[in-house]
Amino acid sequence: MSTPSLGSPDTAARLRAPARWRAWEVVLWVAIWIVPFALPSHAALVNEIAIVALFALSLDLILGYAGIVSLGHAAFFGVGAYGAALFAKHVMPDPLVGLAVGTAIGGLLGILTSPMIVRGTDLTRLMVTMGVALVLQELANRFDNITGGADGLQGVVMGPLLGQFEFDLAARTASFYSLAVLFVAFLVVRRVVHSPFGLSLQALRDNRLRVSAIGLSVGGRLAAVYTLAGALAGAAGALRAQTTGFASLDVLDFHVSADVMLALVIGGAGWLWGGLIGAVAFKVMHDLISSITPQYWTFWIGLFLVVLMLAGREKLLRPWTWWRR
Repeated sequence: MSTPSLGSPDTAARLRAPARWRAWEVVLWVAIWIVPFALPSHAALVNEIAIVALFALSLDLILGYAGIVSLGHAAFFGVGAYGAALFAKHVMPDPLVGLAVGTAIGGLLGILTSPMIVRGTDLTRLMVTMGVALVLQELANRFDNITGGADGLQGVVMGPLLGQFEFDLAARTASFYSLAVLFVAFLVVRRVVHSPFGLSLQALRDNRLRVSAIGLSVGGRLAAVYTLAGALAGAAGALRAQTTGFASLDVLDFHVSADVMLALVIGGAGWLWGGLIGAVAFKVMHDLISSITPQYWTFWIGLFLVVLMLAGREKLLRPWTWWRR
């Protein structure tokens, strides 16, 4: 039995197979779009889940696919939120233009900070990413005449989406707006990770020396994916500011980075649906547990995370395998 060559049709078909849409993916996206119609009273929660899912998708791009560990991903989220809020307040209130501004600012921050990420080790990256977020938070607090400081940036009024759909208190427009942005970002990231560039990122994550030895630019690829992730996180921050009409120091706080990391851990890093599933699980657990025990909801989420790590995600989802070692 002969082995197919690298250029054979069979090999090319196998390489293209992961990029094809599965039936369950289409079904899940249809279900996602149905939720705001079926549960209009939970539109605000759907909006929050969509924003966290987009934020987690951006983190998964650098952590799950490129192996860049970050504890300061809130830096991109925060500058996107402040950028969109300031643009709406002082320039123009158009949501789509403001979204583009927040995305661009997040990407610009990614470009400026990528040299520190490319050259460092994992521990260095942890400290640098967290340090950048802390510095930006202190700057936002210091220049309170621009950002509002501890009181937050208030008076942010958004114009109607596409000139027709007003942002209502029930968050109906906001939920569809955030879901649409999430869907577009998902399509973009899906195309990226299944491209030769995305495959090289996964190879780089597994063995950086081998990728460097075959002549590929390690630094260039890390900088590119870090910039893209920053832009997506900036878009998530812009959505947060636009749909709430408010931006405060909280968007740059460490707990924002920790929450999105937790969501990604719950859903699973290294596959596109991990961020989406993790965001749904985290926000639903947060909503349910905090309604029962407002003071101790973090305890139960932490306990769930411990069980998840000890038992393993697959065994937790498949109870019939618990008896195995």
